[in-house]
Amino acid sequence: MKKKYLALAAFASLLAACSAEKTAEQATEEPTEVTQKQEEFTPLFEGNTFAGWHKYGGGEVGKAWKIEDGTVYLDAKNKDGWQTGDGGDIVTDEEFENFHLKYDWKIAENGNSGVIFFVQEAPEYPYSWHTGMEMQVLDNEGHPDAKIISHRAGDLYDLIVSSEETVKPWGEWNHAEIIADQGNLKLRLNGVTVVETELWTPEWEALIADSKFKDMPGFGTFKKGKIALQDHGDLVYFKNVEIKKL
Repeated sequence: MKKKYLALAAFASLLAACSAEKTAEQATEEPTEVTQKQEEFTPLFEGNTFAGWHKYGGGEVGKAWKIEDGTVYLDAKNKDGWQTGDGGDIVTDEEFENFHLKYDWKIAENGNSGVIFFVQEAPEYPYSWHTGMEMQVLDNEGHPDAKIISHRAGDLYDLIVSSEETVKPWGEWNHAEIIADQGNLKLRLNGVTVVETELWTPEWEALIADSKFKDMPGFGTFKKGKIALQDHGDLVYFKNVEIKKL
């Protein structure tokens, strides 16, 4: 009888060991499909269409904005005016709250543009930059805006100067990132964090009060909004535009 109990105890121990091993294997398995989707970046431009985008204020994307070989660009030579006609800023249909946005950009000689985020569309806001903050896109060597501190490439436009300049010359691709997570904002340019700040604090409000946006009551106050590519009247290119919700 004693041998029988010992055999049963040994068998039970073996089952427990196998169960523990299986649990450990499950813990190290690849994430589920749902988890993988949450962790992946999603392209904001699919193929050669502007699906998911529209002109700021409503309507189809103007014909001056084009897609070719996966690159989105503003054909400044063949457009009718700045911010008007067949140009104008373009914005995502979807709003984003906590996100990690990645994109590549290059600007023409003496060019100016930007990526604007937390954008709201409403009749009281004629332009995307009346509410949204901008990571500047600029030819630092040629555009006159570069003479103004906090207006250079990579800056949080008119608010925070980049900690260092990592921008490449006009005509060359730059890799940029905007990371907004629970009020913490980071701007990265060519692999370097050039701006980091906390949004919606008394210090943030003081920054706005000392900027060109001080008389725009909606600027920098929204915690969720659309993403815009700016028409500043110059030839600009974007590619690999993708986002991950945090």
